[in-house]
Amino acid sequence: MWLLIAFIAVPVIEIALFIQVGGLIGTWPTIGIVVLTAMLGTWMVRAQGRLAIGNLQRSFSQLDDPTEPLAHGAMVLISGVLLLTPGFFTDALGFALLVPAIRSAFFHYLRKRVRVQSFTMGAAGTRQEYRPMQDDDVIEGEFYEVDPSKRPTHRPSGWTKH
Repeated sequence: MWLLIAFIAVPVIEIALFIQVGGLIGTWPTIGIVVLTAMLGTWMVRAQGRLAIGNLQRSFSQLDDPTEPLAHGAMVLISGVLLLTPGFFTDALGFALLVPAIRSAFFHYLRKRVRVQSFTMGAAGTRQEYRPMQDDDVIEGEFYEVDPSKRPTHRPSGWTKH
Protein backbone atom coordinates (compact mmCIF):
# COMPACT_ATOMS: atom_id res chain seq x y z
CA MET A 1 0.00 0.00 0.00
CA TRP A 2 2.81 2.42 0.92
CA LEU A 3 4.57 1.70 -2.35
CA LEU A 4 1.44 2.58 -4.32
CA ILE A 5 1.10 5.85 -2.42
CA ALA A 6 4.77 6.67 -3.12
CA PHE A 7 4.37 5.93 -6.86
CA ILE A 8 1.44 8.32 -6.98
CA ALA A 9 2.66 11.02 -4.58
CA VAL A 10 6.25 11.47 -5.84
CA PRO A 11 5.34 12.38 -9.46
CA VAL A 12 2.57 14.69 -8.24
CA ILE A 13 5.02 16.45 -5.91
CA GLU A 14 7.62 16.71 -8.70
CA ILE A 15 5.12 18.17 -11.18
CA ALA A 16 3.93 20.70 -8.62
CA LEU A 17 7.51 21.73 -7.83
CA PHE A 18 8.38 22.03 -11.53
CA ILE A 19 5.37 24.30 -12.06
CA GLN A 20 6.23 26.46 -9.04
CA VAL A 21 9.96 26.79 -9.74
CA GLY A 22 9.41 27.20 -13.49
CA GLY A 23 6.89 29.97 -12.80
CA LEU A 24 9.36 31.75 -10.52
CA ILE A 25 12.58 31.56 -12.52
CA GLY A 26 11.54 30.40 -16.00
CA THR A 27 11.80 27.23 -18.05
CA TRP A 28 15.47 27.24 -19.07
CA PRO A 29 16.88 28.07 -15.63
CA THR A 30 14.69 25.28 -14.19
CA ILE A 31 16.04 22.79 -16.73
CA GLY A 32 19.57 24.05 -16.02
CA ILE A 33 19.15 23.46 -12.29
CA VAL A 34 17.91 19.92 -12.92
CA VAL A 35 20.87 19.12 -15.19
CA LEU A 36 23.34 20.76 -12.78
CA THR A 37 22.03 18.80 -9.79
CA ALA A 38 22.30 15.57 -11.79
CA MET A 39 25.94 16.31 -12.65
CA LEU A 40 26.82 17.44 -9.11
CA GLY A 41 24.99 14.43 -7.68
CA THR A 42 26.93 12.05 -9.93
CA TRP A 43 30.23 13.51 -8.76
CA MET A 44 29.18 13.31 -5.09
CA VAL A 45 27.87 9.74 -5.45
CA ARG A 46 31.22 8.66 -6.90
CA ALA A 47 33.11 10.20 -3.99
CA GLN A 48 30.78 8.78 -1.33
CA GLY A 49 30.72 5.43 -3.13
CA ARG A 50 34.51 5.19 -2.97
CA LEU A 51 34.39 5.91 0.75
CA ALA A 52 31.65 3.31 1.26
CA ILE A 53 33.62 0.65 -0.64
CA GLY A 54 36.75 1.51 1.37
CA ASN A 55 34.82 1.15 4.63
CA LEU A 56 33.36 -2.16 3.47
CA GLN A 57 36.81 -3.50 2.52
CA ARG A 58 38.18 -2.34 5.87
CA SER A 59 35.41 -4.13 7.76
CA PHE A 60 36.09 -7.34 5.80
CA SER A 61 39.85 -7.15 6.37
CA GLN A 62 39.38 -6.52 10.11
CA LEU A 63 36.64 -9.20 10.30
CA ASP A 64 34.15 -6.66 11.64
CA ASP A 65 30.39 -6.74 11.14
CA PRO A 66 29.86 -5.49 7.55
CA THR A 67 26.17 -4.56 7.90
CA GLU A 68 26.69 -0.83 8.45
CA PRO A 69 29.14 -0.34 5.54
CA LEU A 70 26.83 -2.41 3.31
CA ALA A 71 23.85 -0.29 4.34
CA HIS A 72 25.80 2.91 3.68
CA GLY A 73 26.77 1.60 0.24
CA ALA A 74 23.15 0.73 -0.53
CA MET A 75 21.99 4.17 0.57
CA VAL A 76 24.64 5.84 -1.62
CA LEU A 77 23.38 3.74 -4.53
CA ILE A 78 19.78 4.77 -3.82
CA SER A 79 20.85 8.42 -3.58
CA GLY A 80 22.47 8.09 -7.01
CA VAL A 81 19.21 6.81 -8.48
CA LEU A 82 17.30 9.65 -6.82
CA LEU A 83 19.76 12.28 -8.05
CA LEU A 84 19.62 11.02 -11.63
CA THR A 85 15.82 11.12 -11.56
CA PRO A 86 14.75 14.57 -12.77
CA GLY A 87 13.03 16.58 -10.10
CA PHE A 88 13.56 18.74 -7.06
CA PHE A 89 11.97 16.45 -4.45
CA THR A 90 14.01 13.39 -5.49
CA ASP A 91 17.15 15.56 -5.64
CA ALA A 92 16.54 16.75 -2.08
CA LEU A 93 16.13 13.14 -0.89
CA GLY A 94 19.21 12.06 -2.86
CA PHE A 95 21.40 14.83 -1.47
CA ALA A 96 20.13 14.06 2.05
CA LEU A 97 21.21 10.42 1.67
CA LEU A 98 24.71 11.57 0.73
CA VAL A 99 25.21 13.09 4.18
CA PRO A 100 26.94 10.43 6.34
CA ALA A 101 25.21 11.57 9.54
CA ILE A 102 21.77 11.18 7.95
CA ARG A 103 22.73 7.73 6.61
CA SER A 104 23.93 6.68 10.07
CA ALA A 105 20.75 7.92 11.72
CA PHE A 106 18.62 6.11 9.14
CA PHE A 107 20.70 2.92 9.59
CA HIS A 108 20.28 2.99 13.37
CA TYR A 109 16.55 3.64 12.95
CA LEU A 110 16.24 0.59 10.69
CA ARG A 111 18.50 -1.57 12.88
CA LYS A 112 16.13 -1.12 15.82
CA ARG A 113 13.25 -2.42 13.72
CA VAL A 114 14.94 -5.34 11.92
CA ARG A 115 15.78 -8.56 13.72
CA VAL A 116 18.30 -10.99 12.22
CA GLN A 117 17.32 -14.62 12.77
CA SER A 118 20.49 -16.12 11.33
CA PHE A 119 22.93 -15.84 8.46
CA THR A 120 25.60 -18.09 7.01
CA MET A 121 28.87 -17.02 5.46
CA GLY A 122 31.84 -18.79 3.94
CA ALA A 123 32.40 -21.39 1.28
CA ALA A 124 31.02 -24.91 1.49
CA GLY A 125 32.89 -26.88 4.14
CA THR A 126 34.01 -23.74 6.01
CA ARG A 127 30.58 -22.26 6.67
CA GLN A 128 30.02 -20.21 9.77
CA GLU A 129 26.54 -19.57 11.00
CA TYR A 130 25.50 -16.64 13.14
CA ARG A 131 22.51 -16.80 15.42
CA PRO A 132 21.86 -14.08 17.97
CA MET A 133 22.30 -15.12 21.61
CA GLN A 134 19.12 -16.24 23.30
CA ASP A 135 18.29 -15.67 26.94
CA ASP A 136 19.99 -18.92 27.97
CA ASP A 137 23.76 -19.43 27.95
CA VAL A 138 23.92 -22.13 25.27
CA ILE A 139 26.40 -21.49 22.48
CA GLU A 140 25.96 -23.66 19.41
CA GLY A 141 28.93 -24.61 17.27
CA GLU A 142 30.62 -27.28 15.20
CA PHE A 143 33.86 -29.03 15.96
CA TYR A 144 36.10 -31.63 14.34
CA GLU A 145 38.19 -34.11 16.29
CA VAL A 146 41.84 -34.24 15.38
CA ASP A 147 43.48 -37.65 15.62
CA PRO A 148 46.28 -37.16 18.20
CA SER A 149 48.22 -40.19 16.96
CA LYS A 150 49.06 -38.54 13.64
CA ARG A 151 52.44 -36.86 13.61
CA PRO A 152 53.53 -34.36 10.97
CA THR A 153 55.92 -35.72 8.36
CA HIS A 154 57.90 -32.48 8.20
CA ARG A 155 59.62 -30.23 10.67
CA PRO A 156 57.81 -27.05 11.77
CA SER A 157 58.77 -23.92 9.87
CA GLY A 158 60.54 -21.01 11.47
CA TRP A 159 57.27 -19.08 11.37
CA THR A 160 55.57 -21.35 13.88
CA LYS A 161 58.36 -21.51 16.48
CA HIS A 162 57.82 -19.38 19.56
